[in-house]
Amino acid sequence: MKINKTNAARLLDKQKISYALIPYEVDENNLAATHVAEQLGENIAQVFKTLVLRGDKHGIFVCVIPGDKEVDLKKAAKLSLNKNAEMIAMKELLPVTGYIRGGCSPIAMKKSYPVYIQETCLAFDYIYISAGVRGLQIKIAPNDLILFVGAQTGDIIE
Repeated sequence: MKINKTNAARLLDKQKISYALIPYEVDENNLAATHVAEQLGENIAQVFKTLVLRGDKHGIFVCVIPGDKEVDLKKAAKLSLNKNAEMIAMKELLPVTGYIRGGCSPIAMKKSYPVYIQETCLAFDYIYISAGVRGLQIKIAPNDLILFVGAQTGDIIE
């Protein structure tokens, strides 16, 4: 099966960052990261989801957290130097990021937003993030991802 490279993958290639594109079976009725982890046969703690939030002071920012966890809005706000933060509305996802639900990657969004990654990612040799389309994950070393997107790590989950 030929895997089409996504913009996220092309950007990683350009920077000569090592990664793998891993396809999985999409279930339109279950876009949960837990489903992705099952499809990949991987530990859910290593399959990260990308959430887009809006802070009251600094606007849009991105949180990348383990697939079975919820973002802690207070912790995320604090780390991003906002007083408050909330998830953006689903209808804003595509115009803001260029991505759809279930295919949102912290790499190659329409604009460069601040990225915060749950610090537990550092416990693993590699993690999975969306490649920017449903049905495709990027397997990447957490430090490579952090450096590439200029992310800050911290505790941002409940």
